[in-house]
Formats: sequence, C-alpha cells, structure tokens
Amino acid sequence: MKSLTACLGDTAFLPQGAIAKRPYTIIAVMAFLVVLSAWFLMTNLGLVDPTFMPTPQTTVQAAGQLFAGKFVNDIWMSMYRVLTGFLISAVIAVPLGLFIGTYAPLNALIEPLMSFVRYLPATAFIPLFILWIGIDESEKVALIIMGSLPQLLLMVAVDVRKVPHDLVEVSYTLGTKPSHVLWKIILPASMPYILDSLRMVLGWAWTYVVVAEMVGASSGIGYMMIQSQRMMNVSNIFVGLLAIGFLGLLFDCLFKLVNKLCFGWSAQGR
Repeated sequence: MKSLTACLGDTAFLPQGAIAKRPYTIIAVMAFLVVLSAWFLMTNLGLVDPTFMPTPQTTVQAAGQLFAGKFVNDIWMSMYRVLTGFLISAVIAVPLGLFIGTYAPLNALIEPLMSFVRYLPATAFIPLFILWIGIDESEKVALIIMGSLPQLLLMVAVDVRKVPHDLVEVSYTLGTKPSHVLWKIILPASMPYILDSLRMVLGWAWTYVVVAEMVGASSGIGYMMIQSQRMMNVSNIFVGLLAIGFLGLLFDCLFKLVNKLCFGWSAQGR
C-alpha cells in the first residue's frame, strides 16, 4: 500500500485527492486493456454466442469494410446533427440559465416549467415531431434539442448558484453596480462549471442522435446500426458503438483541454 501511495502521490487515496498526470494515464489505459482482454477471452473461448457478441478480430474486420464504404459519411452526418442540436441548445440555455440562476423572479417563472419538461422522454416526441416538422434533418436536430436544452438550462442555473455569495458582496463593497455583477463577477466565476456542464450534455446528445437516425434517415451511425440489426450483423453494430464511444471520448478530452487552458485557476480546470 505504501509503495502504491508513493507511485500515485500522498493524496491519491484521500477524499477528493489527486494523482499526477502520468499515473492517471496509465490507470486509464489499463482500464481499457482489462475490458478489451475480457471481451477477447469471452468471445474466443466460446463463453458467449458469437451471434450476439462478435470477437474483437471480427469487429476490426467489419470496421475495415465499413470504412471502405460510406461509414465516414455516416460519421460526419451524425456529428453534424449532434453538434447542430447541441450548439442551438447551448446558445439558448447558457444565457437563459445565467439569468435564471441570478434573478429570483426569472427563476420562479422558468425553472419549475423546465423541471417539468426535462422529465418528459425526448423519444416520446418523435411522432409529434414527424407530424409537425417531417422526417428531414430538422426533425432529428429538434429531437436532440428536446433532449439537451432543458437539462443544460437547469444545469447552467445550478452552476451560477455555485458562485459564492461572499464574492458578490465583496464586489458591492468595491463599488460594482448591481447591473454589472452578472457580467463581471458571476459569469467569469461560473464559466468553468458551465463548460463542464456543456461537456456532460454533449454526451447525452450523442445518445439521442442514434434514436433520431432510426426514423426516416438514410445516413448516420444510428441508421447503419439499425440496418445491421435487421441483417443480424452484430459486428457492424459494435463498430457503431465503438465509433460513438471514441468520438465522445475525443470531445470529452477537447472540453477538458479548453477548461484547463482557459480556467486553470479553478478546480474544474485542473
């Protein structure tokens, strides 16, 4: 235990402790290797039916065939839908969440309504969106917005409330006008938390795009997966899942990098 603590750092096993970047990376890679090894052993030793879980080798072969076809286009289409819906949600939710978290009357007006809406399953709106909008790209983007906007709006409002009230009081003491507190104090102090909320909600947006592409789509990762399911091609489904996972991990790392570069002074940016 002492040698492990020496490698990871003195605070590694303390509540809310931290470890250095190199040990963190090694542990993260080991976690992926453990899962990959378990998958390899379970499938190659015949512990699971290959009809329902392909081997890693078969999945790699399927990936090669898909990328030789139009899978790159499917990835771009899914990214376009996710980012379009996510950016529209962010443009609406971030400023509105700032006002809700700052001003009590707006909080009373909007937060209970959004708390009600966020419990409505976004997938239940698919029949309505098809009737209202049709089955083109707008319907798929609308589903992502429906799943992302209420959640992000309330998360931003909570992030604003994380700003210590003492900081606001000190700003008044130093002569800051109440009309300037939101932009000069609350917004800068809450931005690291807001960026972290954006990172979380982007992950949820990827879950909605698969459902959106199962209805009236002719491209996208979700479309490829539902077509593969009809043909009992489980390897292609695994390729789609892995593609979404790696794309999500890439965006996750980008958000963390931006948070570190812009807000390294905060706990969220470390």
